[in-house]
Amino acid sequence: MTTKTKTTAKTADQSSVGFTDEERAAMKVRSSELKAEKGRGSRAAKGDGESEVLAKIAEMADADRVLGEQLHALILASAPVLTPKLWYGMPAYARDGKIVCFFQSAQKFKTRYATLGFSDAATLDEGTLWPTTFALTTLTADDVARIGALVKQAVG
Repeated sequence: MTTKTKTTAKTADQSSVGFTDEERAAMKVRSSELKAEKGRGSRAAKGDGESEVLAKIAEMADADRVLGEQLHALILASAPVLTPKLWYGMPAYARDGKIVCFFQSAQKFKTRYATLGFSDAATLDEGTLWPTTFALTTLTADDVARIGALVKQAVG
């Protein structure tokens, strides 16, 4: 009886199963963030997180940077209880240590638009189906009003 061993060879036209290079990089960044937070202790100053978020926004490509700056100001104005911090290398806003909302630049995962997302800690529940992530290209006055209202609702 002959036993055949199944081998798989990855060819150029096959996509690999698992994480992309960008996803692996994001996980490494998150690991570094957790180590830095641990080093600062449980009472890390809000200013530390905010300066890190602003520095990350400043590094972004023009379109993403403009959106990031607008969202940062809007989120903090709408919900001053939120604390800015980095989360997977992107700006995020937490309450009592839990991420409520986050901004992901288009360049982060090489997508065609940036996103604003809300975690399960956000109280946006409406019926049995509600959106938690929004695609962003620019912000209109209506968008600003809608996002402001969503952020206020998210923190209850």
